Amino acid sequence: MKTVLSIAGTDPTGGAGIQTDLKTIEAHGLYGMAAITVVIAQNTTGVFGMQAVSPELVAQQIDCVFEDIRPDAVKLGMLFDAEIIHATADRLRAHHAKNVVLDPVMISSSGHALSKPDAMQALQEEIFPLCTLVTPNLHETAAFCGRSVQTRADMEQAAQEIAAKTGGGVLVKGGHLAGSADDLLYADGQMHWLPAPRIDNPNTHGTGCTLSSAIACNLAQGVSLLGSVKRAKRYLTACIQFGLDLGHGSGPLQHKVEWSE
Repeated sequence: MKTVLSIAGTDPTGGAGIQTDLKTIEAHGLYGMAAITVVIAQNTTGVFGMQAVSPELVAQQIDCVFEDIRPDAVKLGMLFDAEIIHATADRLRAHHAKNVVLDPVMISSSGHALSKPDAMQALQEEIFPLCTLVTPNLHETAAFCGRSVQTRADMEQAAQEIAAKTGGGVLVKGGHLAGSADDLLYADGQMHWLPAPRIDNPNTHGTGCTLSSAIACNLAQGVSLLGSVKRAKRYLTACIQFGLDLGHGSGPLQHKVEWSE
């Protein structure tokens, strides 16, 4: 059985973070493992508190996984601060981690900061070069590039700039584009526009976690980067279309769904 390790934060309601990553991995028929970086008090209405795990304990968790059940892919979520980022990058390098997918959980879909100010530079310097794929939303893309990203042309330029810092490709998620929800994959010098229908469902909590975990699952199984992203997008679409309606805010997705690979 192929295995995937998620290194991320928690969500006690199960809608995002580690909990959603594990649901996604299991839905793909793979074995999921998790190293927790930050414990978060949140639900569908917002984030109410968080406590970071020590960098030393994050490193120990990663070592315990790699030294016993080596992952075929690694999904990175909220790394929170420069110290945790340094510890994570150090252990990933030491274990020669492969198929690393980073969902840079820095700025929420609503534009709220989810990490410390020192995290952005540390991510770019230490984590980006280890990544097969980085999956920023438009807010995060704008932050990495230092300017507004609102159009398809903006996305293409930003993707090239970010890709120059990574060990692989960049998936700029266009969920907040005006008029469409198309994503852009830039990899190996090629632009791949990936159209997606804008689904009428306000319950989209954890979509970024779900997509990045699904991509990691496909990479773990030997699917190409482009193929992995396409399959993951079809899976995410099915999760949203299911129409699960839980909670008082932007609710979670249903992860156990039928979809066409």
